[in-house]
Order: sequence, then C-alpha cells, then structure tokens
Amino acid sequence: MTVRWVFLGVLACGLGLAVSSAQGAQGNVLDCLIEPSQVVTISLPVEGLVETVTVDRGDLVAKGNVVATLESSVEQATADVARIRSKMEAAIKGSQIRIDFGERRFVRTDLAYREGGVPLKELDEAETSKVLAEISLLEARENQQLAEAELQRAEAALALRTVRSPISGVVLQRLISPGEFSKQAPLLKLAQLDPLYVEVIVPVTTLGKISPGMLVLVTPEPPLRAIYTAQVKVVDRVIDAASGTFGVRLELPNPKYAIPAGLKCKVRFPE
Repeated sequence: MTVRWVFLGVLACGLGLAVSSAQGAQGNVLDCLIEPSQVVTISLPVEGLVETVTVDRGDLVAKGNVVATLESSVEQATADVARIRSKMEAAIKGSQIRIDFGERRFVRTDLAYREGGVPLKELDEAETSKVLAEISLLEARENQQLAEAELQRAEAALALRTVRSPISGVVLQRLISPGEFSKQAPLLKLAQLDPLYVEVIVPVTTLGKISPGMLVLVTPEPPLRAIYTAQVKVVDRVIDAASGTFGVRLELPNPKYAIPAGLKCKVRFPE
C-alpha cells in the first residue's frame, strides 16, 4: 500500500510538472498593443487671427517646424520700434561729453580758486555740474538697458504668434483653419511614432522575471511579417488584484515610421 501511494504521488508530481511546463511555454507569448510614444494636442498660446496652418492630417513634422502663424503686424511693429530704441546712443554720448567738459571745467576752476582768482561759489557750481553729468550718463545707460529689456519682451510677444511643433511625428488631426479667430484653442493633434510604445499585460507569476532593459521580440499583426526587438522600459509596481496581472511597457525604435501605431501584436519574453 505504501509503495502504491508513493508511486501515485510521483506520477501526480510528474503530471503537474508537465502541465506547468506547457503553461509556461504558452504564457511566454503574450498579446500586446503598439501605441505612439506621445500624443500631443498643440494649442495656440495667445488669441488672435490664424494666418497660416502649414500642415494637415497625415503630414510628417519635425521638432521645431513651424506649423501655424497668427496675424502679427502690430507685434512686428512694436518689436521694430523697441529694436531702434535699444540701439539709440545719443543720450549716452551726450552725457559722456558733458562729463568730460565738467571735469575740465572743475580742474580749471579748482586751480583758479587755489590761486584766489574765483570765489568758492564757482568751484561748487563746477563740481555740481560734473556730478550731474555723471548722473545723466548713468540715467542714459539705465534707459538703454530698459530699452533692451523692452526689445526682449516685444520679441517674445512676437514669437508667440508663431507655433512650432514640440515633437517629431505625424499630424493626427487639424482643428483650426486659416482665417479663424482663436482664443487659445487647440490647433493640432500630433503623435510621436519614433519610438513606439508596446503595452503588455503580463500575469503576476512573471513578477520579478521582467526588468527594465530586457530585450524582447515583438511581432505585429498582419500585414506586417517582420519580427522586431524592443526593450523593456517600464514595469508597473502595482498589481491588479482582480485579474492577477500587471502592465509592462516596451520601447520599439521606429526611425523610418515603417511600423504604424495602433496595431495588435505578440510579444515573446525570454525564458
């Protein structure tokens, strides 16, 4: 009897190991979804009349490309005036000449005063005139600094009338057309396709076996036939108790945009 129970126990263990191995082999390949790494909605930073929108749905854009402009004649004129003011040097040069003259006058008056040729009042007036000329030069330089700050503000306001793409990607939707008056409304929706993100839901039994930096194989659904290598970037630290799963994010390079986002896929993790 004892021998029979031992035999049955060994057989049960063997069957259990076989089932576990089969489940492990099947669980090594999981469903996944390929998504853009970023989806950005660009809004106009200021209100105004939309003058141009240079892209439309499906167009590729590079980071920094101009995608829209607002009517900016007033802002351009303001920047031009501020630029002229920032380069004006007449007040500084005039004050410097008055300082030079004041110093020469003070030296002559001081010499004459020491020789008894002029009263103290004239010496005091010469010194005061020199000090006022120095203050006038300081004021002129401060006004020039203020004009340069005004130029920077005017150029910043003008720059807000030009909208540039914050990412490289594809235009998903254009929400405004030229001629519309916008009050900081959404303009475009962009998707970054390089790299792509691959989202995978994995069973809790794989906890501790998947780590950032791990390389895995990703096979998109037809019509794509190729197998790509992706890298684990994020492993969720919170388990979904109801399903006994957690999420893993992979990063899939896509420099030539050969892989469209939105495809289902299969991912194979290393044993």
